[in-house]
Amino acid sequence: MLRSLRPTTKPAAISSPIRVMSSSYGTLSNYLVTPAELNAALQKNLHSKLSTAPRVVPLCGTWFLPNDPQKRTGWQEFKSCRIPKARFFDLDAVKDQDSPYPHMLPSAQDFAKALGQLGIRQDDSVVVYDSKEAGIFSAPRVAWTLKVFGHSNVHILNNFKLWVEQGYPTEWGEPDKVQEVAYPVPELDKSKVVDFEYVKDLAKKQADQTSPAIQILDARSKGRWEGKDPEPRPGLSSGHIPSSSSLPVPELLDPTNKTFLPADELKALLASKGVDPSKPVISSCGTGVTAAVIDAALAEAGFPEKTRQLYDGSWTEWAQRATEEEGLIVKV
Repeated sequence: MLRSLRPTTKPAAISSPIRVMSSSYGTLSNYLVTPAELNAALQKNLHSKLSTAPRVVPLCGTWFLPNDPQKRTGWQEFKSCRIPKARFFDLDAVKDQDSPYPHMLPSAQDFAKALGQLGIRQDDSVVVYDSKEAGIFSAPRVAWTLKVFGHSNVHILNNFKLWVEQGYPTEWGEPDKVQEVAYPVPELDKSKVVDFEYVKDLAKKQADQTSPAIQILDARSKGRWEGKDPEPRPGLSSGHIPSSSSLPVPELLDPTNKTFLPADELKALLASKGVDPSKPVISSCGTGVTAAVIDAALAEAGFPEKTRQLYDGSWTEWAQRATEEEGLIVKV
């Protein structure tokens, strides 16, 4: 049975690390939005089945690593607690089904079919969010996927943990069925994605450079990057791509709220890591999911979109196609 919780009092004011933004007719202007901003935008939605006006659509992008101790799934978390009228984007389903790697981008046709089945229209504003426990983890990958397929109004909730703590509405149980729509087949923006061969050539060229021309940032834990801790997928060697730098996801987040750090703190952190905003950046991780957390942090820190790319196959592909003998898997 579907149930809904509504706040009985006005949520307490909590300082936000993200700058204030304005909204008009439910349209959100910044990539990262606060719970208060999303709640205000949702109030402007028209819920008539006959209306074709653009809406703000909450989209749950919760996903868990395969070695999750609690064996949780995104769908289970979505049913246990979600934003009212939210839809669920399954990263394990909306992908390249023919690829041996876990989360490669789907075809444009499959992407359009998935969004159509979710009832998302091309002019809707989509706000992607994570589980309340994670704060920020897989939602940026879902948002990035929408962006590379040309969906122009995409945002990340910063975050669902605060949404719940601040008393904004939630619901649980089996979700209502949504009315499917015909989502136009888009064109992938290939300039935002790099593949194995490109990164391999780049890694060979930059292997001995102390200041590489193209920066590779790895979102995995420092232990996995160093080659000291095991990968969550059995049989994969840990280690890192030559010339890459470690930038674990937790360092980008507030340790208490699990929101993104404020823009000025992100800039300071990136500068302390030697990340140069004037040079291109490739984000990587285990399967291309949390690499998008780095990309979102770079965006908030003011790194130009044209200089940011994501290695889709990331370490899962790299560790299966590169070798230590080639000097392409580095351990500390």
